[in-house]
Amino acid sequence: METVITSTNFQDILAQPGLIVIDFWATWCGPCRILSPTVDELAKEFEGRATVAKCNVDDCEEIAAQFGIRNIPTLVFVKNGAVVDRTVGVLPKQEIAAKIQLYL
Repeated sequence: METVITSTNFQDILAQPGLIVIDFWATWCGPCRILSPTVDELAKEFEGRATVAKCNVDDCEEIAAQFGIRNIPTLVFVKNGAVVDRTVGVLPKQEIAAKIQLYL
């Protein structure tokens, strides 16, 4: 199950070891709504191996700014505290899963 990022829990989530995939999204974003079920499925498939988290850019503007988010949906891949990759837009599930596998 995916984790919801808030300004309160963000530092704790980022401090976790291993791979963290952050989905930057917003409720008004059509492509975000298209990608959301895929992110949910990947969170279940990689549970225990990677942390999949969602960050609403409207609720956490400072976190989005920290990562330089200009377009959504954006997936940011963080491994052991460092950004290792990012994708922008709606991608096929297989492509995102391959990136997760690459960084595990």
